[in-house]
Amino acid sequence: MKKNLLAISLIILAGCGTTQQTTVDHNTLRRPKNIVLLIGDGMGLTQISAGLYANNNRLNIERFPVIGLHKAYSANDLITDSAAGATAFACGKKTYNGAIGVNTDTLPIPNILEQAELHGMATGLIATSTIVHATPAAFIAHNKLRQNYEDIATDFLKTDIDYFVGGGEQFFNKRKLDSRDLIQELKAKGYTVSDYHQNDLDKIVLNKNMKFGFFTADEDPPTAGQGRDYLPLASDKGVRYLQRRSDVGYFMMIEGSQIDWGGHANNTQYIINEMLDFDQAIGRVLDLAEKDGQTLVIVTADHECGGFSINYGSKMGKIEGKFTTDGHTGDLVPVFAYGPGAELFSGIYENTAIYDKMVQLLGLNVSN
Repeated sequence: MKKNLLAISLIILAGCGTTQQTTVDHNTLRRPKNIVLLIGDGMGLTQISAGLYANNNRLNIERFPVIGLHKAYSANDLITDSAAGATAFACGKKTYNGAIGVNTDTLPIPNILEQAELHGMATGLIATSTIVHATPAAFIAHNKLRQNYEDIATDFLKTDIDYFVGGGEQFFNKRKLDSRDLIQELKAKGYTVSDYHQNDLDKIVLNKNMKFGFFTADEDPPTAGQGRDYLPLASDKGVRYLQRRSDVGYFMMIEGSQIDWGGHANNTQYIINEMLDFDQAIGRVLDLAEKDGQTLVIVTADHECGGFSINYGSKMGKIEGKFTTDGHTGDLVPVFAYGPGAELFSGIYENTAIYDKMVQLLGLNVSN
């Protein structure tokens, strides 16, 4: 077998109970200019199913032609937390639960956002949690403990991220750790920073020479069921902005953070509301990727949350959910891919392989 062939992966053929072996030739592999990684925190297969059946049996996530599974365990536990899970995606290393962009010895590991910036790419982060919460933090910060929110906020001053949207403003300008006003420091670096208003997003597409940060709440943003609606629009406008921001390409991470919180709360409707909000963002990104033909879109989760199941009594439009825990579980996690290089994401692999495949496809030529 040629050395330039990847190891054989399995593709499950839709509509039949057989498998087919396939290989990927690196000489013919199409490579993306851009990557958008969407993470549905706590989103297992049942969360997706519940959103699907509650929404007239349709989701944008069905548009993905390539599906795989990743192994989500962390370095110190079969059940990962969001910090270790996101660090695996961002840095390509398994680490202990609670770690943000550091290895098991608490030493910093380069992340894909930093590596993309070094190669001249534009970068962005969006979350429906605080922007210093575990998942977005792993893509921009290095800290031994995920709860060190004020420390994590200071790491935003150490990168050149072009665009971020999320909650947590208080960790930047109402700090207990010190008297610094990080918002003013960001502005001094050339950022436009403000509280989120929908009209502001129209400006960013027209101002490719500026960098932007928008805070959607002082701490945690409200739920989708309480009127939060920024994720799809911020994703759409953010992609359009980053396309114009750099001729080299861009990397964007978008998190549907509160799917996980619905699982912790054992609240079926909370999960469904957040799943549908996240799926709208997926649809916006896919629409843009289909038009430009140069963008790889990946959707996955860090872990499943709640041990969620759909039980007897459920029907289309009405889901009766049950839970085995108010914490995370060790289920395999689905991965969906569309665009140049998507075929690399079929099969079953470690969660760290998502990082490996992204940096390979972007040609970042880095090693940790």
